[in-house]
Amino acid sequence: MRLKQKHRSARLTIASLLRPHLGALMLGFLAIAGESIANLLQPWPLKVVLDDVLRSRNTHAWATRLLPNILGGDKMSMLEFACALVLAIAVLDAVCSYGEKYLTTSVAQWVSYDLRLAIYSHIQRLSLAFHDQKRTGDLISRVTDDIEAIQAFITNGLLGVLINAMTIVGMLGVMFYLNWRFTLIALSVVPVLFSFVYIYTRRIKKASREVRKKEGEITSVVEEVLSSIRVVKAFAREDFEVERLERENLEAIEISLRARTLKAKLTPLVGIVVAVGTALVLWFGARLVLVGALSAGSLVVLILYLGKMYKPMQEISKMADTYSKAAVGYERIQEILETHVEIKDLPRARAAPRFKGDIKFEDVSFSYGNGLTVLNKVNLEMRAGQVSAVVGPTGAGKTTIISLIPRFYELTEGVIRIDGVDIRQFRQKSLRKQLSFVLQETILFHAPVWQNIAYGKPNCSRQEIIRAAELANASEFIERLPDGYDTVLGERGMTLSGGQRQRIAIARAVIRDTPILILDEPTSGLDSGSEKLVFEALDRLMEGRTVVVIAHRLSTIQRADIIFVVKDGEIVERGRHDQLMKLRGLYAKLHDLQFKDELSRAS
Repeated sequence: MRLKQKHRSARLTIASLLRPHLGALMLGFLAIAGESIANLLQPWPLKVVLDDVLRSRNTHAWATRLLPNILGGDKMSMLEFACALVLAIAVLDAVCSYGEKYLTTSVAQWVSYDLRLAIYSHIQRLSLAFHDQKRTGDLISRVTDDIEAIQAFITNGLLGVLINAMTIVGMLGVMFYLNWRFTLIALSVVPVLFSFVYIYTRRIKKASREVRKKEGEITSVVEEVLSSIRVVKAFAREDFEVERLERENLEAIEISLRARTLKAKLTPLVGIVVAVGTALVLWFGARLVLVGALSAGSLVVLILYLGKMYKPMQEISKMADTYSKAAVGYERIQEILETHVEIKDLPRARAAPRFKGDIKFEDVSFSYGNGLTVLNKVNLEMRAGQVSAVVGPTGAGKTTIISLIPRFYELTEGVIRIDGVDIRQFRQKSLRKQLSFVLQETILFHAPVWQNIAYGKPNCSRQEIIRAAELANASEFIERLPDGYDTVLGERGMTLSGGQRQRIAIARAVIRDTPILILDEPTSGLDSGSEKLVFEALDRLMEGRTVVVIAHRLSTIQRADIIFVVKDGEIVERGRHDQLMKLRGLYAKLHDLQFKDELSRAS
């Protein structure tokens, strides 16, 4: 429920992320209060020893009145009391510190969980147009590294700032009570201190943003090369890719060193300012002790408080790096979450019924957003139960046509209807459940064979999986695998041949049993033996369905009921194979050219 509520708004605020964890944060706040109290009490046992045990007379009103009443004025009792107080304060500090760390770590983990699901879910909903432009490695970096930066800040910085702030406020109150002049001198360096922290925090944040951007680019390079390792090896480009990563790495080092230089300057500058403040306090405080205006115990308490007060200030300055990384990570995540979801269900969109399969394009135009029109006023009709083929030169717009049917992209103009209804009237998921795909590049997952087959229908039975494999001519090679249907495939299915991968893709389409089937060059690159098995499987799959097929090899679509010839984003010819051959137009030219090429290769 928590995650669903947050998904209603693209913008996730810090408050919305932390709201579900207010209970843990309140307990953490109580633990922080305990830590702050322990920090305030730590110097007082030493003051008791110096002023009430080692000296011959009591020098502070509260000790004069309270301790003798409790301990009877015995110095050994006071010493024992001071030692016990040291232990009690240490136990209080240890318990509260453990509670605070446990609670903040727990909150940080759950916030990371929510945030990772939120951004990943949003990325899933974005259109293919977004994914066409974004580098996968950069998206991976945002889902992993940027969220880890936020997690680190919540663990180490969020309540840590409160601890330091409460400690500073409490100590200032006690210091003003002991000697207000002394306290004002101690605070004289604070404006300078916070000026340094403010200026450098802004500069560190800017540098951290550049570092994260470059780290995302490095992740993209690594992901791109590893996912294309066969191409790299085929062209013997290993050295080039190593050099490319080396260049990116060197740039990352230069940017990181600039950021590190800023961070390295801040800590010593803060240390120098703190030393100046400490020197002033020592000089002024020692003079007060010498003239009897301040006891030695009070001076020790003030000096210890001063060190404890400056330490949180120093920690806040060191926290600038953690904060900057988290802020930059949050900005990068928010950039994705605020990306507009281009393809949305209309407010009154309904679930798609079981389609008959009539598909109609009416004046459909489309552009990918770069100003270049891919389709221009396309009109075509694919009738239910027929095989409709789309052919044409490379870049003519064939793949775009089949990508618009399931609404992978939004139309620029026009309407696409299925069974006479605008596809935008259907909810996207219900529309796509009526379609099956067999693509040129078969993507298989690092999972057992049966899961790959059942990917589009995860609740199917084992018998359905086996039957789908049999219809796809895949059962024969699957049963020869080491663990049969339970064999875990290598990443992207590279442990199988092209024909085997394609037959698993056909089995995946068979098991969905949808009325519309889309084939994008399903036999490209297959040898004759594999092609025969794939064609047999496709014939079974296509029976009784509306089939839309893209084919570069025109011999594979000669039996199509209608062929649409696309050129420069327009339908220039349409008809059956024999009709188009008689026209002696573009289709005939493409056919004759391929026929000559096949003859020359055969000879």
